[in-house]
Amino acid sequence: MPQIKKSLLTRFLIWRAKNISHRGFVYILSIVVGFTSGLGAVILKNLTHYIQLLLEGKLIQHYSEAVYFVYPLIGLGLTYLMMKYVIKNKVSHGIPSTLFAISKRKGIMKRYQMIGSILTAPITVGFGGSVGLEGPTVSTGAAISSNISRLFHMNQATRTLLIGAAAAGAMSSIFKSPIAAIVFAVEVMSLDLTLASLLPLLLASISGVLTSYFFFGSDILLPFDLQDDFIVNDVPYFILLGLVAAGVSIYFTKVYAKIQDLFDAINGPIKRLLIGGAAIGVIVFLVPPLYGEGYEVMNHMVQGNPTAALKNNILNIDLTNAWGVIALLIGLLLFKIVASAITFGAGGVGGIFAPTLFMGCIMGNCLAKILNHIGFLNHPVSESNFTLVGMTGLMAGVLHAPLTAIFLIAELTGGYELFLPLMITATISYAITKYFVPYSVYTMELAKKGELITHNKDHAVLTLMDMESVIETNFVAVYPDMTLGEIINHAVVKSNRNIFPVLDRKSDQLIGVILLDDIRSIMFDQKLYDEVKASEVMQNPPAVIEIEKDKMTKVMQKFQDSGAWNLPVIKNNRYYGFISKSKLLTAYRRKLISFTE
Repeated sequence: MPQIKKSLLTRFLIWRAKNISHRGFVYILSIVVGFTSGLGAVILKNLTHYIQLLLEGKLIQHYSEAVYFVYPLIGLGLTYLMMKYVIKNKVSHGIPSTLFAISKRKGIMKRYQMIGSILTAPITVGFGGSVGLEGPTVSTGAAISSNISRLFHMNQATRTLLIGAAAAGAMSSIFKSPIAAIVFAVEVMSLDLTLASLLPLLLASISGVLTSYFFFGSDILLPFDLQDDFIVNDVPYFILLGLVAAGVSIYFTKVYAKIQDLFDAINGPIKRLLIGGAAIGVIVFLVPPLYGEGYEVMNHMVQGNPTAALKNNILNIDLTNAWGVIALLIGLLLFKIVASAITFGAGGVGGIFAPTLFMGCIMGNCLAKILNHIGFLNHPVSESNFTLVGMTGLMAGVLHAPLTAIFLIAELTGGYELFLPLMITATISYAITKYFVPYSVYTMELAKKGELITHNKDHAVLTLMDMESVIETNFVAVYPDMTLGEIINHAVVKSNRNIFPVLDRKSDQLIGVILLDDIRSIMFDQKLYDEVKASEVMQNPPAVIEIEKDKMTKVMQKFQDSGAWNLPVIKNNRYYGFISKSKLLTAYRRKLISFTE
C-alpha cells in the first residue's frame, strides 16, 4: 500500500511538538490572537464609519434629516436579511455569547461567529442602532481565537486562556489602553489570573494596541488632556457622584431587562423588527445625539463643549441657559438605555459598553453642572473631571467591572492624577449596585440559567462540568408489586449496587428506592419471600435530581443537604439513572486540575 502523504498541518503539529514547548507555543498564539482581534476592531470600526459617512454625508445633504426616522428600520432589516440568508445563523450579543461558550461549550465557538459580528454590527450601528462595537469586537476576536485553538488541538484550559487573550487584544486595540484591557479580560471574562496566564494576556494586549497604532496612528477614541487638578475638598462630591452612579446603574439594568422581556414576548422576528425599528427611528429623529455609538457626543462632553452635542434639539431650548442644557442632558441620560435596549430587542447586533460610557459621561457632566449652578459651593467643581469619573462610576455599576473602569479612564487621561476620585466613585457605585442587582447586563441571563463562570473557583468548576458524564445507568429497577423473592432473584443477585429504583410499570416514573440495608435483615428469611412486597420496604429518596432544571452547583448542594451517597436522576418525568457522590467528586477533581493547570 502506498504511504499516504501527511497533511501540511499534521507535519507542522509534529514539528511543533518536537521543537516548541507548549508554553512557548501558547505565547506565539497569544500574539496571533491579539493581532487578529486588533484587526477585527479595525474592520468593524472602518465599516461602521464608511456606512455613517455615506448616510450622514451625501444622503442627508440631498434629502432631509427626516430620513433619520427610517435609517434604523432599514439597518435592522438588512441585519435580519444578513443573518437569515448570508450567515444563516442568529448572531448573539458579543460578550454574553462568549461567556456562554466558555461556560457551556468548553471554549468552542462556531466558525460563523468569526464573521457574524463583522457582517451585522456595522450595519446595525451605522444605520443608527444605539449600541456599541466593543462587544462584537470581543466576540469576533474570541471566535477567531477559539477556532485557532481548535486548529492546533489546544485543550479546554488553553482555549479559555486564549479567548481571554483575544478579549484583551480587542479592548487594547479599541481604546489604546493595554493595562485596562488585561484587567477587563480577568474581571469580565472571569479568568483565573496566575503568572502562567499573565504573559499571554500581556502579549495579546501589546499586539492588539500595536495593530491599532499601525492602522489608526496615534488617534484615540476619547482624546482628553487633564486640565483640572484633583482637590481633596471635592471628595464629598465624588462620593455623591458614586451614589448617583449607583442609582443610574440600577435604572440602566432594570430598564434593559424589562425591555428585553417585552420584546421576548413579541412573537416573530419580523414583528419585533418593525416595532423596534419604528421606535428607534422616532427616538433618534427626536433626539439625534442617540444615533449610533455616541462617541462624537462624548468627545464634545469631555472637551467641555456640551452645546455642540445638543445643537438643533427638537425643543429649540436655549443652550445659553444652563438649566436648559441640564434638562436636555437628563433626557439623553434617561433615553439612551431605552434606545439601546430596543435596538437589541429588535434584533440588532452590538454591545452595551459604549452606551454605558455615553450615559456615564452625560451623568457626570450633568451632576457637575447642577452642583455649579445651585449656588452653595465655595468653588466650582471640574465638569471635565466629573465627566470622566462619571464614566467610571457607570462602568463599575452596570458592567460590574470597577477595576476595568478605573484603569481605562486613568489610561485615557494619560496619567493617574484622578486615581483617587476614580477609586472612590467606582467603589461606591459597584458596591451599591451589586447589592441591588447581583449580576451585570453581561451575565444576568447566564446567571438565571446557572451557566455563569465566576471568580469563585468551586462554582466555576461545577459550571464547567457535564452532568451526563457522571450519570450511571447500570442500576437494576424493581416494581412496587414485586415480592421479596423476586427482588432477591431478579435484582440483588444480578446487581453489584446496593440501591434499587422502584418504578411504575407503565410510565417508568420513580416511586421510591430500596436500599440493600432496608432488606438485609429479612432477605434470608424465605418464609417472607412471597409475603413482603417492594412497596412495603421502599422509601422516598432523600432528594431527586431533575436533569432539565438542576445545574451541577444545585446537584452538589443536594448531596450536601441530604447526606446521601447516591441520588436518582429524573429526565422528562421518568427515571434516568443515578449520580453517586464518589463519581461526582472524582469528576470534580479532574475538572479542577484541568481548570487550574
